[in-house]
Amino acid sequence: MKDTDRGILSPYDLKKTPNKIGYSVMILIIMIMVVTMIYPILLTMFNGLKSNKEVNTFPPQFFPQAWNWHNLVEAWHYIDLLMFLKNTIMIFAGNLIMTIVVLGLASFSISRLNIPYKRAFYFFFLMALFIPASSYMIPSFVNLKELGLLNSYAAFWLPAGASTFYFVLLKNFFDGIHMEIFEAARIDGASELRSFIRIAVPLSVPIISTLAIFIFASSWNDWFWPSLVMQTSDKYTLATAVYKYVIQARTLDTNIKFAILFIIMIPPIAVFMLFQKYIMRGVSMSAVKG
Repeated sequence: MKDTDRGILSPYDLKKTPNKIGYSVMILIIMIMVVTMIYPILLTMFNGLKSNKEVNTFPPQFFPQAWNWHNLVEAWHYIDLLMFLKNTIMIFAGNLIMTIVVLGLASFSISRLNIPYKRAFYFFFLMALFIPASSYMIPSFVNLKELGLLNSYAAFWLPAGASTFYFVLLKNFFDGIHMEIFEAARIDGASELRSFIRIAVPLSVPIISTLAIFIFASSWNDWFWPSLVMQTSDKYTLATAVYKYVIQARTLDTNIKFAILFIIMIPPIAVFMLFQKYIMRGVSMSAVKG
């Protein structure tokens, strides 16, 4: 007999009336959640393929009467999406490198090196999680202004090296690596930096992949901070450009607005579909260990 994984409820348990009712309610709730998540995506897509008159008619219709695919072409040429996409990718790549280098070395030091009072340092970093972001946004802006880093990618890369949340994730992951591996490398003459580069980083591919997804989502969705530090339009991120030139545009047809929004929704959806297992793993890794 072939072994199979047993779920929470066996086929025998599902035959019981209370379990049937509970299972049916659970399935109904999941279906409602799925519909509420998919509905805005489909609504944006269908509105982007309608004529402008049809989008503004009342009562609204879910499916378009005529499929206007040329709306996507017009939406693509309305603003320079590739330039704003390049800015977003540059910020994402820099933030990821800063996270791996700065926070990786810091978390590796706290986790694996014999540093005096390292537990006190660790809880000092944890205290930063209780400080709301709005309280240090203005001081960060003033510091970047005094350093002459406004309107540059460094205005994003520098703060990325001080993320307590990512630091905690990396530190917790390094705690799970067996100490014997680093002790063997130390016996063979490897320095601590070499142990980090040759051992810790290759073993940290799962957590680095998770952090990459988190950083990508943050870089893609953030519009407020880029609108503060980026002072010329050629340095805007995609989210900031869409907010300034699409959402706030009064002369732009509504169907073209929806078409632009649908275009920029495709990359995050594709990233989620391709790397969803890392996202789920990142949720499980986000628990803070003492």
